[in-house]
Amino acid sequence: MSGRDLSPRAARDRFLARRKQENTANTVRSYRNRLTRFVRWAEDEGIESMSDLSGWDLDEYRAAREAAGIAPATLNGELTALKQLLEYCAAIDVVDDALHETVHVPTLSREEESSDVRLAVDHAETLLSTFRSSPALFGRPEHAFLEVAWHVGARLSGIRALDLRDFDPERRTLEFRHRPPTLLKNKAAGERVVGVSKPVGRALRAYVARERCDKRDDEGRKPLFCGRQGRPSPTTFRAWSYRGTQPCRAVACPHGNERESCEYTHRNHASKCPSSRSPHAIRTGSITWQLLRGLEIETVAKRVNARPETIRRHYYKAGEREEFEERRADRTLTLDIQTGDADV
Repeated sequence: MSGRDLSPRAARDRFLARRKQENTANTVRSYRNRLTRFVRWAEDEGIESMSDLSGWDLDEYRAAREAAGIAPATLNGELTALKQLLEYCAAIDVVDDALHETVHVPTLSREEESSDVRLAVDHAETLLSTFRSSPALFGRPEHAFLEVAWHVGARLSGIRALDLRDFDPERRTLEFRHRPPTLLKNKAAGERVVGVSKPVGRALRAYVARERCDKRDDEGRKPLFCGRQGRPSPTTFRAWSYRGTQPCRAVACPHGNERESCEYTHRNHASKCPSSRSPHAIRTGSITWQLLRGLEIETVAKRVNARPETIRRHYYKAGEREEFEERRADRTLTLDIQTGDADV
């Protein structure tokens, strides 16, 4: 093997190391998951060097993934990541410059591009009503995270990057700032100040006063969401998301289980609950809800750090478009899941 030769696994790791300088931890994790499937396939096929790859091999990999019955959007993501890996390898003279052109990424329909997995509005309303009315649950990490994730629609990485100083309880604002190593999608262009309603502000104040650990992270900063070890990991945030969106917190289990004995209520199994939702599903539901509440697409795009054209493609769906147009209004500080609570 020459000095410029890399195994598929080594090529993946080198590519990810470069990505860490440009992307959030969640984005890098997504690349790793997608490329690891290719690495395992290549190793099973006995491909020891990236320079041994041919267009035939890449077509065989695509055929194998299609035969596995994965969703078109999943295949699209995996092949896009593989194409970028090959472009990177070409740039460092490991593979032929034109090899990436042999990867044919499938074109998705608008329906295939948009995920239908979201936290439904009625589900969010029931959960937040329960959290807000329960002395035992009010201000708990799951509650505070759900309030911010739903009413802002921010990415997990953005919420995790918030520092204590970024929450102004008097103005009821959250400042999203790009401060490496906590990264924002779109970096400095993703920085913004977002207003929240009074109920959201109350939940955050309760969390800070009663639940938040007064710790600093490895950079000496004080995270807004903080645990005993400092800034919580993305895994912890996802656990809050899954546990906080389980319907049995508010209503009878739709799957016939008893909460006291259900294994899904345990932290390590919460994601297996069919009705719990990931941070991305909360973001998806939030964006659609904000549009239906009448906010301009440009306003929503700023709040959630996304391009208006991306929102139009993924959330501005047929059947909802007319409602979006009819309900435009300038409401951010009063934007709340329960309209009766907005100005309390």
